[in-house]
Amino acid sequence: MRFSGAEGRWRERLGTLRDVVRQELVTRQLTEHLTATSCRILDVGCGQGTQALRMAARGHRVTALDASRELLDLLEAGVQPGMRIEAVQADAGRLDELFEPGGFDAVLCHGVLMYFDDPDPLLAGMARMLAPGGLLSLLVRNGDALAMRPGLQGDWARARRAFEGTGYVNRLGVPARADRLGELTRRLAGHGLEVRRWYGVRVLSDAVPDGEPVPDNLDDLLAAEERAGRTDPYRGVAALTHLICQAQSGGSGGSGSPSA
Repeated sequence: MRFSGAEGRWRERLGTLRDVVRQELVTRQLTEHLTATSCRILDVGCGQGTQALRMAARGHRVTALDASRELLDLLEAGVQPGMRIEAVQADAGRLDELFEPGGFDAVLCHGVLMYFDDPDPLLAGMARMLAPGGLLSLLVRNGDALAMRPGLQGDWARARRAFEGTGYVNRLGVPARADRLGELTRRLAGHGLEVRRWYGVRVLSDAVPDGEPVPDNLDDLLAAEERAGRTDPYRGVAALTHLICQAQSGGSGGSGSPSA
């Protein structure tokens, strides 16, 4: 995966405004749908484990998968007594080797799909991991709004190029790929996953500088971002798209599906 080697630059951005907005909005949007108690959750590409730790703190059983030992160390440092969380160091492409089909009530994949040239093998693997009726929480770069960030920053040449495809170089300096909502919805349907709800993430604050600190009026910012992420036309121009998908019933194994 192309992210390998960018862990240090990623760590430098943890706790900044853009990171806090992303993590808080994803948590709020996810927990709205993940209402069952003690779900079995697989977090694919968990990174430093922000969402994995938050889900474990809510009583869920979490398996946190990442290829980076450096980021898994951060996750393990945050584990509190009573949390049921297992860290697994492995590539996301090895799901079928590591886990039984239908073994999870929910799969999280946040900010990972953008580093795969062909998303279908990973989407198929995650679909196989879900119990019937299980949920996939998928956070991707919004290919329908790639020109927004460079345009708001006054980088007109990069904004113009953004209309020509879905490839870009992200703020970590890593080549990445964005997903358009319509095409991704069709891809997911091909793997037996129905998009039940989608949100925008970082509609209003995406263009702030990389190291921008959290402001004193964070509650107001989050309230505005949360509203924008649920409201047309704002959510359509967000930097990130958060999809909540549900596996079709009648698949293999599993019990206790979360609410959709």
